[in-house]
Amino acid sequence: MADIVLGTGGRSSTQPAAAAHLAHQITAQLTAVERASSRLLDTVAELDELAVRQPSLLPGWSRAHVITHLARNADGFHNLLIWARTGVEHAMYASGDDRDEAIAEGAVRSHRLLLEDLAASCERFAHAAHALPAAAWTAEIADAVGDPMPAHHMLRLRLLEVWTHLVDLDHDVDFADIPQPDAEQLLEDVVQQFGGRPDVPALSVEVDFGDHRRSWDLRGTTSPPSRVRGEPGPMLGWLLGRTGPDRLDGDFPNLPRWL
Repeated sequence: MADIVLGTGGRSSTQPAAAAHLAHQITAQLTAVERASSRLLDTVAELDELAVRQPSLLPGWSRAHVITHLARNADGFHNLLIWARTGVEHAMYASGDDRDEAIAEGAVRSHRLLLEDLAASCERFAHAAHALPAAAWTAEIADAVGDPMPAHHMLRLRLLEVWTHLVDLDHDVDFADIPQPDAEQLLEDVVQQFGGRPDVPALSVEVDFGDHRRSWDLRGTTSPPSRVRGEPGPMLGWLLGRTGPDRLDGDFPNLPRWL
């Protein structure tokens, strides 16, 4: 895959360095999304007609619901790529109700059609992402709830969606299977999103990545903060409410439901 190259317009020497760093990040994140998407498609291909009707790890959703959600999520991010490219507002979803109806309608499809739909949506997103002009990656768009963000941030959001819901399919993929660089980025994003919520207790998490450790603090209302330590996979699963704290150490506050 060719590297993204962001133009600098002949500005000061610090700006080319910043542009080059961002371009490297975008290229790496595109690669990570494609790697995760490939794992997702392989996993869905291993399922069959009976398996897609079985419950996922998400209450009330079958595996078919999760697969359809991931397909519509890819199309939603494709809409944001159109917005970034054209400068004309193009929301992820027409509305929350439309999103939910599309998932419910898609969830009754056969295994073959579910897989074809998912593969096509992932391909549409990948093609549009690779074709996006370099300068458009810094355009301001908005996420599904209307919060503004630079276009390149959607790659991080898509990566979180793919890995989290790949685990939700409950078929031979665990949070411990996420590559370390991806897991570190996902933990950073989850902590940042949690940290701004008033319903989250004060919490300090320390994660051992093998060759280094990192700590994050969630800003809460209680003091002093609870402290939790562990490896990336178990920590990510616990923060997202998918797994318990049995593979972690520390004091475990009650966390609110993930988004």
